[in-house]
Amino acid sequence: EYPDSTAFIERYRELRREEGASDQVAWTPVPYDRISPNLKRVVIASEDTEFFFHDGFSSHEMGEAIRKAIREREAPRGASTITQQLAKNLWLAPDRTLTRKLREALLTKQLERSLGKERILDLYLNVVEFGPGIYGAEAAARHYFEKPADRLTIREGAMLAAGLPRPKSWNPSSGSENYARRVDRILEIEGDLEFLDRYFGTGTP
Repeated sequence: EYPDSTAFIERYRELRREEGASDQVAWTPVPYDRISPNLKRVVIASEDTEFFFHDGFSSHEMGEAIRKAIREREAPRGASTITQQLAKNLWLAPDRTLTRKLREALLTKQLERSLGKERILDLYLNVVEFGPGIYGAEAAARHYFEKPADRLTIREGAMLAAGLPRPKSWNPSSGSENYARRVDRILEIEGDLEFLDRYFGTGTP
């Protein structure tokens, strides 16, 4: 079971309508077992290597973000776990105010208490943005690679995962050198995370 929409999808639609453009999105949620383990592996490597071991918050990343925020006198950023990102996508605006960060923290705790890790990853992979108006693994796989999400290779998965921080400009249609370097770096990290075999089996080309 998946939501009818998300806060981020509704925000995208609203902005498109304001521009006088079509507000249609590509979004086809699919069951967890219809998403390639390859994509799951590289998303963990890219976004949250501690995902299976934390309670919604990465102590190391959060500490670094808070120290940086103190230096720059702004709300913490860059420390979002997959659970935090899911909370934000489902229910919150994409701003970076302190109030929103506090709401995000409360919702993150609720998600971790209510759902298992597999269900959190399932929802995340089905709602996150992979490009302008492209949401979820299935729509992304079909748009960029003309195949269903369960057939993604490890490199194709990394190409999708690499765009998550800035999907409108970093995606498999992008010619950015920084994006290409990020794809390679994610593959390196994924190759070093032996514990992923325990959750997803061995990665396949």
